[in-house]
Amino acid sequence: MSEHVYKVIEIVGSSTESTDAAIRNAIERAGKTLKHLNWFQVVETRGHIEDGKVAHFQVVLKIGFRLED
Repeated sequence: MSEHVYKVIEIVGSSTESTDAAIRNAIERAGKTLKHLNWFQVVETRGHIEDGKVAHFQVVLKIGFRLED
């Protein structure tokens, strides 16, 4: 069994389309600057309302990634 060490960060993704798109946007963006992304956990879901309609979906994520040896 490998003995990796992981770091956990918290980020917020957003989308005008859906919570799924907000999650995907956040992970894709994090993957541009972080290596070895392994898992994510949705911590909070919220949104922004304009003129009585949902304008943006916002999703708070915890993302775990493996630290390099």
